[in-house]
Amino acid sequence: MNPDIPRGDSAALTVLALRFHSTAGVVSRDVDIRHLIVAGWTGRDRAAVEKHIRELEEIGVQRPASVPVFYRASASRLTTTTAIEAIGDASSGEVEFVLLRDRGSLWVGVGSDHTDRKVEAYNVTVSKQMCDKPISPDFWLFDEAVPHWDQLILRSRIAENGASVPYQEGTVAAMLDPRELMALASGAAGLAEGTAMFCGTLAAKGGVRPSGRFDFEIEDPVLHRRIAHGYAIATLPNAG
Repeated sequence: MNPDIPRGDSAALTVLALRFHSTAGVVSRDVDIRHLIVAGWTGRDRAAVEKHIRELEEIGVQRPASVPVFYRASASRLTTTTAIEAIGDASSGEVEFVLLRDRGSLWVGVGSDHTDRKVEAYNVTVSKQMCDKPISPDFWLFDEAVPHWDQLILRSRIAENGASVPYQEGTVAAMLDPRELMALASGAAGLAEGTAMFCGTLAAKGGVRPSGRFDFEIEDPVLHRRIAHGYAIATLPNAG
């Protein structure tokens, strides 16, 4: 268990209106989210992860303290809005599946770990706090996705040269199993009530780069369903 991940209750830092989908139907409610975890270096291919770490070390990015590593960020950074603001032009999104513990049940959704890449080069933890983290307001019951988990598909698109172009695509099998991630982050008890966790991303087609718009989704090809969301990014001036 990661000792930095809290298990006790604390005052809710953000309240979001979310929709929870299961075979029993759809329930909409306001959800108190107290803790936000952003898991990094979650790839299942450990040799590939180590190779990428060494590549980044060569350009000055510090080796993570652990693999995977669990960064903390303010829950208030979570948003379901369709537009965010970011300082400068060096931030970009990345699609991730998102786990959420609410009212004793575990849910899975999709979000974008929008990150300031310049800040990331000198301190990843700080970079995770720099930008809002958009998520879709829709979540599926985790237990209903588990039997075919590795078939879930993540996708993202960016606006580029006046067109919407593919940016990321692949199955969640590229990342560690979510049950393993939860155990590494929080021990056998799993995520604490009111905790949301981003769980890793895919390589970007054509390299990581900024865009004025980021659209993302998770698809369940077995149950024939999809959760999609998107947002515009307004650039604020960096006056130094």
